[in-house]
Amino acid sequence: MTLRESAGPAGPAKGAARPRALGAVCAGLGTALAGTSFVATSLLTHYPFLSGQTVRFALGGLCLLLLAAFARIPLPRPTGREWGLLALLAGTGLVGFNLACLAALRSAEPAVLGVVVGATPLLVAVAGPLLGGRRVSWRLTGSAALVVAGAALVLGYGRGDVPGFAYSLLALLGEVSFTLLAVPLLPRLGAIPVATYVCGLAMLEMGVLAAAIELPGGRLRWPHPEELAALGYLAAAVTAAAFILYYLGLRRLGPETTSLFAGLIPVAAAFTAPVVGSGTLGAAQLAGSALVGVGLSAGLSAPVPAEATADGAAPKVPVPTADDGS
Repeated sequence: MTLRESAGPAGPAKGAARPRALGAVCAGLGTALAGTSFVATSLLTHYPFLSGQTVRFALGGLCLLLLAAFARIPLPRPTGREWGLLALLAGTGLVGFNLACLAALRSAEPAVLGVVVGATPLLVAVAGPLLGGRRVSWRLTGSAALVVAGAALVLGYGRGDVPGFAYSLLALLGEVSFTLLAVPLLPRLGAIPVATYVCGLAMLEMGVLAAAIELPGGRLRWPHPEELAALGYLAAAVTAAAFILYYLGLRRLGPETTSLFAGLIPVAAAFTAPVVGSGTLGAAQLAGSALVGVGLSAGLSAPVPAEATADGAAPKVPVPTADDGS
Protein backbone atom coordinates (compact mmCIF):
# COMPACT_ATOMS: atom_id res chain seq x y z
CA MET A 1 0.00 0.00 0.00
CA THR A 2 1.39 3.42 -0.94
CA LEU A 3 0.69 6.92 0.27
CA ARG A 4 -0.83 7.91 -3.06
CA GLU A 5 -4.39 9.03 -2.60
CA SER A 6 -5.82 8.24 -5.99
CA ALA A 7 -7.96 5.13 -6.24
CA GLY A 8 -9.62 3.25 -9.02
CA PRO A 9 -13.36 2.85 -9.30
CA ALA A 10 -14.91 1.05 -6.39
CA GLY A 11 -16.43 -2.31 -7.00
CA PRO A 12 -19.70 -3.55 -5.61
CA ALA A 13 -20.53 -3.60 -1.93
CA LYS A 14 -17.33 -5.37 -0.95
CA GLY A 15 -15.14 -2.88 -2.83
CA ALA A 16 -17.06 0.07 -1.39
CA ALA A 17 -16.59 -1.22 2.16
CA ARG A 18 -12.80 -1.32 1.82
CA PRO A 19 -12.17 2.46 1.69
CA ARG A 20 -14.75 2.92 4.46
CA ALA A 21 -12.87 0.53 6.75
CA LEU A 22 -9.57 2.21 5.88
CA GLY A 23 -11.17 5.58 6.59
CA ALA A 24 -12.28 4.39 10.03
CA VAL A 25 -8.76 3.20 10.86
CA CYS A 26 -7.22 6.48 9.68
CA ALA A 27 -9.73 8.67 11.53
CA GLY A 28 -9.37 6.61 14.70
CA LEU A 29 -5.57 6.74 14.69
CA GLY A 30 -5.57 10.45 13.86
CA THR A 31 -7.86 11.43 16.72
CA ALA A 32 -6.07 9.10 19.14
CA LEU A 33 -2.79 10.85 18.31
CA ALA A 34 -4.50 14.20 18.86
CA GLY A 35 -5.57 13.00 22.29
CA THR A 36 -1.95 12.45 23.31
CA SER A 37 -1.21 16.14 22.69
CA PHE A 38 -2.25 16.98 26.25
CA VAL A 39 0.71 15.02 27.63
CA ALA A 40 3.20 16.78 25.35
CA THR A 41 1.63 20.20 25.96
CA SER A 42 2.05 19.76 29.72
CA LEU A 43 5.82 20.00 29.14
CA LEU A 44 5.42 23.44 27.52
CA THR A 45 3.68 25.34 30.30
CA HIS A 46 6.68 27.67 30.76
CA TYR A 47 7.41 28.22 27.09
CA PRO A 48 5.90 31.24 25.25
CA PHE A 49 2.63 29.97 23.79
CA LEU A 50 2.56 31.79 20.44
CA SER A 51 6.21 31.07 19.72
CA GLY A 52 5.77 27.43 20.63
CA GLN A 53 2.79 27.03 18.29
CA THR A 54 4.70 28.77 15.49
CA VAL A 55 7.60 26.35 15.88
CA ARG A 56 5.17 23.43 16.05
CA PHE A 57 3.44 24.34 12.78
CA ALA A 58 6.76 25.11 11.09
CA LEU A 59 8.19 21.70 12.02
CA GLY A 60 4.90 20.00 11.14
CA GLY A 61 4.86 21.63 7.71
CA LEU A 62 8.48 20.57 7.15
CA CYS A 63 7.61 16.96 8.04
CA LEU A 64 4.72 17.06 5.56
CA LEU A 65 6.89 18.51 2.78
CA LEU A 66 9.51 15.80 3.32
CA LEU A 67 6.82 13.12 3.30
CA ALA A 68 5.29 14.47 0.08
CA ALA A 69 8.73 14.56 -1.57
CA PHE A 70 9.63 11.04 -0.39
CA ALA A 71 6.30 9.58 -1.54
CA ARG A 72 6.37 11.65 -4.76
CA ILE A 73 2.99 13.18 -3.99
CA PRO A 74 2.48 16.39 -6.00
CA LEU A 75 1.23 19.54 -4.31
CA PRO A 76 -1.47 20.92 -6.63
CA ARG A 77 -1.59 24.70 -6.88
CA PRO A 78 -4.72 25.93 -5.07
CA THR A 79 -7.13 28.26 -6.84
CA GLY A 80 -7.99 31.64 -5.35
CA ARG A 81 -11.09 30.18 -3.72
CA GLU A 82 -9.09 27.27 -2.31
CA TRP A 83 -6.43 29.61 -0.91
CA GLY A 84 -9.23 31.49 0.84
CA LEU A 85 -10.61 28.26 2.32
CA LEU A 86 -7.14 27.12 3.39
CA ALA A 87 -6.41 30.44 5.09
CA LEU A 88 -9.78 30.37 6.82
CA LEU A 89 -9.20 26.77 7.90
CA ALA A 90 -5.77 27.62 9.32
CA GLY A 91 -7.08 30.75 11.05
CA THR A 92 -10.10 29.10 12.67
CA GLY A 93 -9.27 25.40 12.97
CA LEU A 94 -5.68 25.85 14.17
CA VAL A 95 -4.77 29.39 15.24
CA GLY A 96 -8.23 30.42 16.47
CA PHE A 97 -8.85 27.06 18.13
CA ASN A 98 -5.59 27.18 20.10
CA LEU A 99 -6.05 30.80 21.16
CA ALA A 100 -9.65 30.13 22.25
CA CYS A 101 -8.50 27.12 24.29
CA LEU A 102 -5.81 29.21 25.98
CA ALA A 103 -8.30 31.97 26.84
CA ALA A 104 -10.89 29.46 28.10
CA LEU A 105 -8.41 27.76 30.42
CA ARG A 106 -7.65 31.05 32.16
CA SER A 107 -11.06 31.04 33.84
CA ALA A 108 -12.48 27.55 33.38
CA GLU A 109 -11.31 24.07 34.30
CA PRO A 110 -10.00 21.87 31.48
CA ALA A 111 -13.05 19.62 31.88
CA VAL A 112 -15.36 22.49 30.89
CA LEU A 113 -13.38 23.10 27.72
CA GLY A 114 -13.25 19.39 26.98
CA VAL A 115 -16.98 18.86 27.41
CA VAL A 116 -17.90 21.83 25.20
CA VAL A 117 -15.43 20.91 22.44
CA GLY A 118 -16.57 17.31 22.84
CA ALA A 119 -19.89 18.37 21.32
CA THR A 120 -18.17 18.55 17.91
CA PRO A 121 -19.67 15.29 16.59
CA LEU A 122 -23.20 16.42 17.44
CA LEU A 123 -22.78 19.81 15.77
CA VAL A 124 -21.14 18.35 12.65
CA ALA A 125 -23.82 15.65 12.39
CA VAL A 126 -26.40 18.42 11.98
CA ALA A 127 -24.41 21.21 10.29
CA GLY A 128 -22.67 18.99 7.71
CA PRO A 129 -25.85 17.79 5.97
CA LEU A 130 -27.51 21.20 6.19
CA LEU A 131 -24.54 22.92 4.52
CA GLY A 132 -24.42 20.21 1.87
CA GLY A 133 -28.15 20.35 1.14
CA ARG A 134 -28.64 16.81 2.41
CA ARG A 135 -31.03 15.23 4.86
CA VAL A 136 -29.88 15.01 8.48
CA SER A 137 -29.24 11.41 9.48
CA TRP A 138 -30.94 10.89 12.83
CA ARG A 139 -29.02 7.65 13.28
CA LEU A 140 -25.72 9.51 13.00
CA THR A 141 -27.07 12.29 15.21
CA GLY A 142 -28.04 9.75 17.86
CA SER A 143 -24.62 8.11 17.56
CA ALA A 144 -22.99 11.52 17.97
CA ALA A 145 -25.05 12.14 21.11
CA LEU A 146 -23.74 8.88 22.60
CA VAL A 147 -20.16 9.85 21.75
CA VAL A 148 -20.61 13.31 23.30
CA ALA A 149 -22.15 11.81 26.46
CA GLY A 150 -19.28 9.33 26.75
CA ALA A 151 -16.68 12.08 26.28
CA ALA A 152 -18.39 14.20 28.94
CA LEU A 153 -18.33 11.25 31.34
CA VAL A 154 -14.63 10.70 30.72
CA LEU A 155 -13.80 14.38 31.28
CA GLY A 156 -16.22 15.25 34.05
CA TYR A 157 -18.02 18.56 34.03
CA GLY A 158 -15.71 20.95 35.86
CA ARG A 159 -16.28 24.53 36.94
CA GLY A 160 -16.01 27.78 35.04
CA ASP A 161 -17.47 31.22 34.45
CA VAL A 162 -19.24 32.92 31.55
CA PRO A 163 -16.05 34.06 29.73
CA GLY A 164 -14.58 30.58 30.06
CA PHE A 165 -17.71 29.03 28.60
CA ALA A 166 -17.83 31.63 25.78
CA TYR A 167 -14.22 30.94 24.78
CA SER A 168 -14.95 27.22 24.95
CA LEU A 169 -17.77 27.76 22.44
CA LEU A 170 -15.32 29.57 20.14
CA ALA A 171 -12.97 26.60 20.45
CA LEU A 172 -15.89 24.32 19.53
CA LEU A 173 -16.55 26.35 16.38
CA GLY A 174 -12.85 26.16 15.51
CA GLU A 175 -12.88 22.39 15.89
CA VAL A 176 -15.98 22.10 13.71
CA SER A 177 -14.42 24.30 11.01
CA PHE A 178 -11.34 22.04 11.02
CA THR A 179 -13.61 19.32 9.63
CA LEU A 180 -16.17 21.16 7.51
CA LEU A 181 -13.83 23.60 5.76
CA ALA A 182 -11.57 20.74 4.67
CA VAL A 183 -14.35 18.78 2.95
CA PRO A 184 -14.50 20.83 -0.31
CA LEU A 185 -10.69 20.92 -0.48
CA LEU A 186 -9.89 17.22 -0.19
CA PRO A 187 -11.33 15.81 -3.46
CA ARG A 188 -9.00 17.87 -5.70
CA LEU A 189 -6.01 18.66 -3.49
CA GLY A 190 -5.76 15.51 -1.36
CA ALA A 191 -5.10 14.98 2.34
CA ILE A 192 -1.33 15.53 2.42
CA PRO A 193 -1.36 18.74 0.33
CA VAL A 194 -4.24 20.19 2.38
CA ALA A 195 -2.43 19.41 5.64
CA THR A 196 0.80 20.89 4.25
CA TYR A 197 -0.77 24.13 3.08
CA VAL A 198 -2.75 24.54 6.30
CA CYS A 199 0.36 24.05 8.45
CA GLY A 200 2.28 26.62 6.42
CA LEU A 201 -0.50 29.19 6.66
CA ALA A 202 -0.98 28.54 10.39
CA MET A 203 2.76 29.06 10.90
CA LEU A 204 2.56 32.44 9.14
CA GLU A 205 -0.57 33.53 11.01
CA MET A 206 0.71 32.44 14.42
CA GLY A 207 4.16 33.85 13.62
CA VAL A 208 2.69 37.31 12.99
CA LEU A 209 0.98 37.18 16.39
CA ALA A 210 4.17 35.98 18.11
CA ALA A 211 6.21 38.77 16.51
CA ALA A 212 3.65 41.40 17.51
CA ILE A 213 3.02 40.21 21.07
CA GLU A 214 5.95 38.14 22.37
CA LEU A 215 8.89 39.60 20.45
CA PRO A 216 8.56 43.18 21.83
CA GLY A 217 8.42 41.80 25.38
CA GLY A 218 11.62 39.83 24.92
CA ARG A 219 9.84 36.53 25.60
CA LEU A 220 11.22 34.68 22.59
CA ARG A 221 13.89 32.11 23.50
CA TRP A 222 15.30 28.80 22.32
CA PRO A 223 13.41 25.85 23.87
CA HIS A 224 15.07 23.65 26.48
CA PRO A 225 15.78 20.02 25.42
CA GLU A 226 12.60 18.73 27.09
CA GLU A 227 10.55 21.49 25.46
CA LEU A 228 12.16 20.86 22.08
CA ALA A 229 11.30 17.16 22.35
CA ALA A 230 7.69 18.04 23.17
CA LEU A 231 7.50 20.45 20.22
CA GLY A 232 8.99 17.80 17.96
CA TYR A 233 6.38 15.27 19.05
CA LEU A 234 3.56 17.77 18.58
CA ALA A 235 4.86 18.61 15.11
CA ALA A 236 5.51 15.09 13.82
CA ALA A 237 2.81 13.02 15.55
CA VAL A 238 -0.01 15.40 16.53
CA THR A 239 0.28 17.89 13.67
CA ALA A 240 1.67 16.07 10.60
CA ALA A 241 0.60 12.45 11.18
CA ALA A 242 -2.71 13.19 12.90
CA PHE A 243 -3.73 15.75 10.24
CA ILE A 244 -3.01 13.35 7.38
CA LEU A 245 -4.78 10.43 9.03
CA TYR A 246 -7.83 12.49 9.99
CA TYR A 247 -8.19 14.01 6.53
CA LEU A 248 -7.75 10.61 4.86
CA GLY A 249 -10.58 9.36 7.06
CA LEU A 250 -12.65 12.46 6.33
CA ARG A 251 -12.33 11.95 2.59
CA ARG A 252 -13.57 8.36 2.84
CA LEU A 253 -16.23 8.64 5.54
CA GLY A 254 -17.65 12.15 5.17
CA PRO A 255 -17.79 14.82 7.90
CA GLU A 256 -20.61 13.40 10.03
CA THR A 257 -19.12 9.93 10.51
CA THR A 258 -15.51 11.14 10.80
CA SER A 259 -16.38 13.69 13.50
CA LEU A 260 -17.60 10.84 15.71
CA PHE A 261 -13.96 9.91 16.28
CA ALA A 262 -13.44 13.21 18.13
CA GLY A 263 -14.82 11.33 21.11
CA LEU A 264 -11.59 9.33 21.17
CA ILE A 265 -9.55 12.43 22.07
CA PRO A 266 -10.50 12.54 25.77
CA VAL A 267 -10.39 8.74 25.90
CA ALA A 268 -6.81 8.71 24.58
CA ALA A 269 -5.89 11.48 27.03
CA ALA A 270 -7.47 9.58 29.93
CA PHE A 271 -5.60 6.36 29.12
CA THR A 272 -2.21 8.00 28.50
CA ALA A 273 -2.24 10.38 31.49
CA PRO A 274 -1.56 7.63 34.09
CA VAL A 275 1.45 6.48 32.05
CA VAL A 276 3.24 9.76 32.70
CA GLY A 277 1.79 10.21 36.17
CA SER A 278 -0.46 13.18 35.33
CA GLY A 279 -3.81 11.54 36.05
CA THR A 280 -5.72 8.46 37.15
CA LEU A 281 -7.98 6.04 35.32
CA GLY A 282 -11.23 5.38 37.19
CA ALA A 283 -14.67 3.88 36.72
CA ALA A 284 -16.08 7.06 35.12
CA GLN A 285 -13.35 7.08 32.46
CA LEU A 286 -13.90 3.40 31.69
CA ALA A 287 -17.69 3.80 31.48
CA GLY A 288 -17.37 6.90 29.31
CA SER A 289 -14.93 5.12 27.01
CA ALA A 290 -17.39 2.24 26.61
CA LEU A 291 -20.16 4.72 25.75
CA VAL A 292 -17.92 6.34 23.13
CA GLY A 293 -17.30 2.89 21.67
CA VAL A 294 -21.03 2.19 21.45
CA GLY A 295 -21.62 5.52 19.69
CA LEU A 296 -18.81 4.88 17.22
CA SER A 297 -20.07 1.38 16.45
CA ALA A 298 -23.58 2.67 15.82
CA GLY A 299 -22.33 5.50 13.62
CA LEU A 300 -19.98 3.35 11.54
CA SER A 301 -22.72 0.82 10.89
CA ALA A 302 -24.98 3.53 9.44
CA PRO A 303 -25.60 3.33 5.66
CA VAL A 304 -23.15 5.18 3.40
CA PRO A 305 -24.70 8.45 2.15
CA ALA A 306 -25.94 8.19 -1.42
CA GLU A 307 -24.04 11.38 -2.25
CA ALA A 308 -20.67 9.74 -1.61
CA THR A 309 -18.61 9.38 -4.76
CA ALA A 310 -17.43 6.11 -6.21
CA ASP A 311 -13.86 6.45 -4.97
CA GLY A 312 -14.96 6.81 -1.38
CA ALA A 313 -14.57 10.58 -1.26
CA ALA A 314 -16.83 12.47 1.07
CA PRO A 315 -19.67 14.51 -0.42
CA LYS A 316 -18.72 18.12 -1.01
CA VAL A 317 -19.95 20.74 1.42
CA PRO A 318 -20.36 24.17 -0.21
CA VAL A 319 -18.90 26.90 1.95
CA PRO A 320 -19.45 30.61 1.17
CA THR A 321 -16.08 32.16 0.29
CA ALA A 322 -14.71 35.10 -1.61
CA ASP A 323 -14.87 34.88 -5.39
CA ASP A 324 -11.76 33.23 -6.80
CA GLY A 325 -11.74 35.51 -9.80
CA SER A 326 -11.94 32.71 -12.33
